Amino acid sequence: MDWNDYDAALFDLDGVITPTAEVHMRAWAQMFNDFLRERGVSEPYTDADYFTYVDGKPRYDGVRSFLASRDIELPEGDASDPATAETIAGLGNRKNDDFEQILKTEGVEPYPGSVALVQALEARGTAMAIVSSSRNAAAVLTAAGMIQHFPVIVSGKEAGERGLPGKPAPDTFLAAADDLGVPKERAVVFEDALSGVQAGRAGDFGLVIGVDRGVGADQLTEHGADVVVADLDELVADAKEAGA
Repeated sequence: MDWNDYDAALFDLDGVITPTAEVHMRAWAQMFNDFLRERGVSEPYTDADYFTYVDGKPRYDGVRSFLASRDIELPEGDASDPATAETIAGLGNRKNDDFEQILKTEGVEPYPGSVALVQALEARGTAMAIVSSSRNAAAVLTAAGMIQHFPVIVSGKEAGERGLPGKPAPDTFLAAADDLGVPKERAVVFEDALSGVQAGRAGDFGLVIGVDRGVGADQLTEHGADVVVADLDELVADAKEAGA
């Protein structure tokens, strides 16, 4: 790709910059399987459920989507619900507690290839933002030592405060491009989730790059990715060449 055609890079966080998708997956599995066992449901929650119903979505939307797939109805509840509450919000909060505990005890290291691309883009003056459904985005970036590279962060927290619908709607990506002062046609979206590449395509951005961390290149392409890579280090040489 020719980076001279673009002025901004809009990165999803989990699974693109940091391997926190793995931490999220473990936290979701722990929460949902505990919940299903408590209700006497024999069919467990699996990684396939994560990619189909949860990946890339705001937390409560993920809870709602998975429960609907199992024909389980719960009241919505409220964001202030305790993690013990059997509500959509309560289960989402329980998952967040599990995630924070895993992050605290194990930490997180960014993908080396992602660090290399961010540094190359920063060197050439490309504007960069994080667009994440996670409300923990700032904490994860801080733990990974990457927060200084991103002057704009549109996380689940900011999306809620600004009334922006989450992925697969394009609104959070559009808001990040606007915050950077870059037209969407000059911005590149980086996503590893199907809902994320759908958002990039729906927003009509200049380029949508799918990062295949397990969901599958064909799936990413079918849902809107223009290009699919296995790791962002595949794009570093182009970024350095554009910056020369």
